Amino acid sequence: MGMHRSAIRRQRRSDAAATKVCNRVRKKAERTRRDARMIAKIKTGTFPYTPPVMSWLSRQLDMKSTRITPDDVARLKD
Repeated sequence: MGMHRSAIRRQRRSDAAATKVCNRVRKKAERTRRDARMIAKIKTGTFPYTPPVMSWLSRQLDMKSTRITPDDVARLKD
């Protein structure tokens, strides 16, 4: 006979927890690389930026991308 359903669920939960811990490190490193990449694009580009950059700026400034002004971007560059 196979494993009981509750035992299978417990096994999946522990597997998911281990995966979450492993992915946390990878995601943190990716965020750091993305931040550096976006800042480089901001320094070399001009306003208005491409949609991925505007989306990143929106998250960083906690504003809608349509409300972001060049002054807000200059404040973030510093």
